[in-house]
Amino acid sequence: MAERLKIAIVADHDPGFRPHAATDEALAHSAAAIRLAVETLWIGTEELSRETVARRLADVHGVFIAPGSPYKSLDGALSAIRVAREQSRPLLGTCAGFQHVILEYARNVLGFEDAQHAEYDPNASLLFIAKLECSLVGRALPITLRAGSQAAAIYGQTHFTEQYYCQFGVNPEHVVALTAGSLRAVGSDAEGEVRVVELAGHPFFLATLFLPQYRSTPNAPHPLVNGFLSACAQAAASAPPAHAAGGVAARSTLQEKL
Repeated sequence: MAERLKIAIVADHDPGFRPHAATDEALAHSAAAIRLAVETLWIGTEELSRETVARRLADVHGVFIAPGSPYKSLDGALSAIRVAREQSRPLLGTCAGFQHVILEYARNVLGFEDAQHAEYDPNASLLFIAKLECSLVGRALPITLRAGSQAAAIYGQTHFTEQYYCQFGVNPEHVVALTAGSLRAVGSDAEGEVRVVELAGHPFFLATLFLPQYRSTPNAPHPLVNGFLSACAQAAASAPPAHAAGGVAARSTLQEKL
């Protein structure tokens, strides 16, 4: 494809934070492997609001919700997720991105307006994201995907191991309500806890509690990141978004491999 893809990475960028560096690296690995020209735009959550988010994301082809919670603006992060969901914009969320995908869906689709994340309000009465009994930071654990899911098709397998960097996950008390609609729990750990979700009927809306970017290398880019960029390329080819004014917090251009 001739057009350069623009990918918004939504998080409060910290170059010294390893998950953020790994996100840049993984996108670069995949862009080179599938021969796409990709420009990444780091957008801080405080730069987004319900009133401005559509304009700020109007000229991007995909949204990556990166790790790093608690975000400076919870509403900013949720607004970006909502735009991607409602506008059928490809979205990949990892770690905190997964947690906030769950929260946005609970609030804006299921109607639980007071759904909360324990990292922001541990005493909230309706915690859809709760603190894990055992921290997963630094742990590599097995994952099982549901056969027939988009995630399984992208991986080409249903069993593998991935690494985590988190202390919060889906509250088991709300899994039934959470997955009663179009959001599907398609990946779980050995205890059956939800670790991967995807949205039915959306071109690409997928989130993982683990960090696929940690397993990406130049010679073996991660399949989920490949799949995300491929979906972004398809979206750009079918309906390139209109250009919109507005700056971003940080920019980097991945090496062009055309």
